[in-house]
Amino acid sequence: SRMSGSAGIQQGSPAIGAAGSAPAAPGAGGTEGSGATVGSARIAVKKAQLRSSPRPKKLEKLGVYSSCKAEGACKCNSWKSQNPPPTPPRTDQQPNTVNLQDPCRSCSHTLGDHVTHLENVSEEEMNRLLGIALDVEYLNTCVHKEEDADTKQVYFSLFKEEVYSHSSPIWTVAVSVLPGRPPLFWNPAQVNTTGSTSVSGGNFTYDLSPLPHEETKKLRIVGDIPMELINEVMATITDPASMLGPETSLLSAHSARDEAARLEERRGVIEFHVIGNSLNQKPNKRILMWLVGLQNVFSHQLPRMPKEYITRLVFDPKHKTLSLIKDGRVIGGICFRMFPSQSFTEIVFCAVTSNEQVKGYGTHLMNHLKEYHIKHDILNFLTYADEYAIGYFKKQGFSKDIKVPKAKYLGYIKDYEGATLMGCELNPSIPYTEFSVIIKKQKEIIKKLIERKQAQIRKVYPGLSCFKEGVRQIPIESIPGIRETGWKPVGKGKELKDPDQLYSTLKTILQHVKSHQNAWPFMEPVKKTEAPGYYQVIRFPMDLKTMSERLKSRYYTTRKLFMADMQRIFTNCREYNPPESEYYKCANLLEKFFYTKIKEAGLIEK
Repeated sequence: SRMSGSAGIQQGSPAIGAAGSAPAAPGAGGTEGSGATVGSARIAVKKAQLRSSPRPKKLEKLGVYSSCKAEGACKCNSWKSQNPPPTPPRTDQQPNTVNLQDPCRSCSHTLGDHVTHLENVSEEEMNRLLGIALDVEYLNTCVHKEEDADTKQVYFSLFKEEVYSHSSPIWTVAVSVLPGRPPLFWNPAQVNTTGSTSVSGGNFTYDLSPLPHEETKKLRIVGDIPMELINEVMATITDPASMLGPETSLLSAHSARDEAARLEERRGVIEFHVIGNSLNQKPNKRILMWLVGLQNVFSHQLPRMPKEYITRLVFDPKHKTLSLIKDGRVIGGICFRMFPSQSFTEIVFCAVTSNEQVKGYGTHLMNHLKEYHIKHDILNFLTYADEYAIGYFKKQGFSKDIKVPKAKYLGYIKDYEGATLMGCELNPSIPYTEFSVIIKKQKEIIKKLIERKQAQIRKVYPGLSCFKEGVRQIPIESIPGIRETGWKPVGKGKELKDPDQLYSTLKTILQHVKSHQNAWPFMEPVKKTEAPGYYQVIRFPMDLKTMSERLKSRYYTTRKLFMADMQRIFTNCREYNPPESEYYKCANLLEKFFYTKIKEAGLIEK
């Protein structure tokens, strides 16, 4: 089988360490933008069901996807043995119930000959391979279910690239996320580049080059924007002669906090080094001088901390300090202690000397520290921050919502009276020191694309002269060009303005819907026992009983709220159930009836 592996820190701001929370994923559900999330959740339910099947059933499933292992050097690679056909193989051409004694459709050998190499494979590996097979089938289903021609073409292109391509990630050995993996978001700076990319960080370098198994793959953007257009827009952004309005100053008012510091680092004005004292190596004069410099900076900027305590920790071999060097002298740093066994690092002191603050050094220091820890596979920071430091740590992604279990840090981290425990959870796929640059570049590209689109559709109409002639008002739809923007007149029913009339109209419509012969599946909330995994797939459930309760409590103050809840009922049904199911058909018929009643009531145009 080819599936052999699928801001500156204020004076007196002790960082006495912390954990921020990663941004929540956008919720699934709704009528737009939720298909992928919901579909993935549904696939997860199917995977769980398949994992609990007997081993023979698993082998039967994998037989259709595996290459032949029969004697005679059979070159059959099952359904992938031929070049991609005009459309992917339909699921109904690959029955769910197959027998290992059945002959393969691409060669004369049995399907059992296709899975002999899986006899001694662990259950964990079998389940992983089954997961890949289901992913392929789901993508195939997306191709055939999609009605929009353009979207269908996108799905099919993905299917060819992700399934038929020999460099597809589906068929490569799975690896855990480690430092060095390409970022989850696309980096415009890396478009159309090959070879190794790295970001220098003083005496250590963060390697951003692809992992060995990814070297043959090209970075690609999946979406409706062709790569050629991205490259063309990139050229206009990077070429000053092509820009319509280049910035006159090096740094704009909207620059990222760390941009000035990043530029200084590139020019060699500042350096970043992780240093510490050692008991088993010969003292290094330069490092010892930097440690003394750090002790002076921390003592001066953190006047409430005893100098002896600062000195003891800075020179403690168990502590390290990310030091900021400018013109050969220390101007700031972050002292920390790593606890690899507990999967977190304690940030002890964090300061930048007074006359070097408000230059973005504090942010750039923290970003370097984040990348250093990703490199060492520690993804959580903890710190006790006093009242002056809380603002700084919030800007760096720290929060009071601690992700590290209390049992992990209790007894390890130093406790400080009157300070607030904060934490930050790192994302190993983000190159933190370059993150703001990437986001800025993406914004520039989107801005240029919008400008291009506007230039294509912009049309200037002559001004209105009727008001000079004494006309006081005109219908909105008579304004030249207004309909071309997609504007439509709102229904003129009295119920839109009168709350009681709206309530009465919506109540009548809801009664009609509940009395319809196809409303029976949607009368009450779905029971977990009747639909396994339903609430993992459907994040925002809705039903006619809940709508009746909302109507009674006067929740529906506009027609749009009412229509949105009703539409969610139909959308949820189609997301969870297959098209051939009775529930799916009921949703379609009831939806058609509902919109007929909405139009009759004058809530939308007929």
